[in-house]
Amino acid sequence: MYPRISDLFKDFLGFELPFPIYSFGFMVAVAVLLAAWITQKELDRLHGEGRIGKVRLPDRKDRKRLVDVSPSHLMGTVTMLAVAGGFAGAKLFHILENLGEFFADPLGMIFSSGGFTFYGGLIVAAVLIARYVKKHGVAVPLFADAVAPGLMLAYGVGRIGCHLAGDGDWGIASNVADKPSWIPTFLWSETYPRNIWGVDLSQSPVYPTPLYEFAMAALLAAALWTLRRHPFRAGWLFSLYLVMNGVERFLIEKIRVNNTFDVLGFESTQAELIAVLLIALGVVGLYRFRARRAVAPVEA
Repeated sequence: MYPRISDLFKDFLGFELPFPIYSFGFMVAVAVLLAAWITQKELDRLHGEGRIGKVRLPDRKDRKRLVDVSPSHLMGTVTMLAVAGGFAGAKLFHILENLGEFFADPLGMIFSSGGFTFYGGLIVAAVLIARYVKKHGVAVPLFADAVAPGLMLAYGVGRIGCHLAGDGDWGIASNVADKPSWIPTFLWSETYPRNIWGVDLSQSPVYPTPLYEFAMAALLAAALWTLRRHPFRAGWLFSLYLVMNGVERFLIEKIRVNNTFDVLGFESTQAELIAVLLIALGVVGLYRFRARRAVAPVEA
């Protein structure tokens, strides 16, 4: 594995970068920029069709003058909120999931380069972004619909960073003898050499679950992108995203290493509990927003 992209450059291209570039952070940056770009394109489409109104922002040349522009111009601040809220929430939820380790070494866990929980980042960032766009008069359900395809794809790209870094998001031990002949070995068993935790998996290779999540996220993102012109009310597409995200994560947790908790007599992970909640919220949303919207475009 390559916890640092700079090491990959050295091995494959023969030269060493003057500064380290960490794989997880690099892929998260790529994921955020990709999601922002896709969302910006979708907001411009919705604005062009008259489904989402203008926002009033300071002119770039004259900050004292306000101008009416497409909501896509909010994406600069939205991206910063996503990064700040995402990292803070992801670290917070990881700490809550591992309180014993946190009390043993608080500073070590807070400032470690690993240990992030996606759902924590999603929840905190979503609250911050919803408050921001609502403040500018943008309908939150419609904005959420625009975000959905890019957010799903970004999740998959971020998992590539987890795979390269070997940050512990791998699966349970796999048995090569059980591998179907048509599946490549690297998709069935991985030892994650040079992983950031220093864990030796050479005697017990594991399922490379980040690769599975990337593949599933890419397919689900394509489905959301195809359905973005759906005829239903604003909020329907994001509700579908919640269901897809929850089902994907619930399934992958069955072969993924994670801390478990006793919930009503059942062993569950934090991610499974949140996944079930997201599925439930998504189903409610699909029902609530199932009515077809008016044919004539209506500004938010």
